[in-house]
Amino acid sequence: MVEHKMAVVGIGATGSVMAAALLSKYPETVLVGRRPDLGKELKEKGIAISGAIGYGVQVDNYCSNIAELKDLSPTIIFLCTKTFHLEQVLVELQDILMPGTKIISTQNGLGAEDLIAEKFGDETVFRLSLNFGASLKGPGQVEVTFFNRPNHLGCLNAENQELGLQISNILTDCGLDTEFVDDIKLFVWKKMIMKCTMASICAVTNRTIKECLEYPPTREIADACFQEALSVARALGYDLGLDYLTQALGYLNKVGMHKDSMCYDIENKTQTEIDFLGGKVVEYGRDKGIETPFYVAMTNLVKAIEDKYLKKL
Repeated sequence: MVEHKMAVVGIGATGSVMAAALLSKYPETVLVGRRPDLGKELKEKGIAISGAIGYGVQVDNYCSNIAELKDLSPTIIFLCTKTFHLEQVLVELQDILMPGTKIISTQNGLGAEDLIAEKFGDETVFRLSLNFGASLKGPGQVEVTFFNRPNHLGCLNAENQELGLQISNILTDCGLDTEFVDDIKLFVWKKMIMKCTMASICAVTNRTIKECLEYPPTREIADACFQEALSVARALGYDLGLDYLTQALGYLNKVGMHKDSMCYDIENKTQTEIDFLGGKVVEYGRDKGIETPFYVAMTNLVKAIEDKYLKKL
């Protein structure tokens, strides 16, 4: 197997878990954050992951900006940033990307891999759909609340299938059980219909997923949003089957004791990922002539809340 030089861009909750997993077997993995002080702290204290997954690893290689990757020539770059940073990250990657380097999007939401493909070509892109939930407790300190194994990895260009299998094996060997799949967008839709539906409802009401599903008024909104998203998915060629909702609700009831991360975005008055969640369902629906009134309402409510506090900052 070819040896790969790996980098993780974005060291929040998801990025810290990805970095810790890779560092457990590949200590030369490079971490890329936005602050030099974060690198100093990570090098001093390492990364500790607790909960459903456990790691304790040392950090040796840290860059405080993407430009520093140029001399390191990574062959695989895991993008773990928030989606609202994606366009700027792609601009910065343009200056350092070497021929043959692959980019793996781990972001929440719909369509991140398409933006990367538009910039660098579909032969460059992989999409990783993560099936764990993580909460950042401090720099390099993360609690994983659940991990419903496996994760799913796929490519946009069939010529990358062999490499995709190699990457899946690397991640599995590092403790992040990952299955390579032929149609990654199907798996993204399966997961993201749940995320796209519940994130905004949880964020607007400041309730856990379970509370939103058990309270009749919010459950009515969730049921309507599920139907709208399924209609949009079908129009795009992804029919998730008759039993999808039963499976999805069972999954959400199992993991739904926590609040969606968008609740914390609003609580902390930071930008949300609504444009790649509810906003994408609305966008795709309009492109296909499908009305999504419940999604429009929930998406716009989040945008209104976000707009009010972001204007004050």
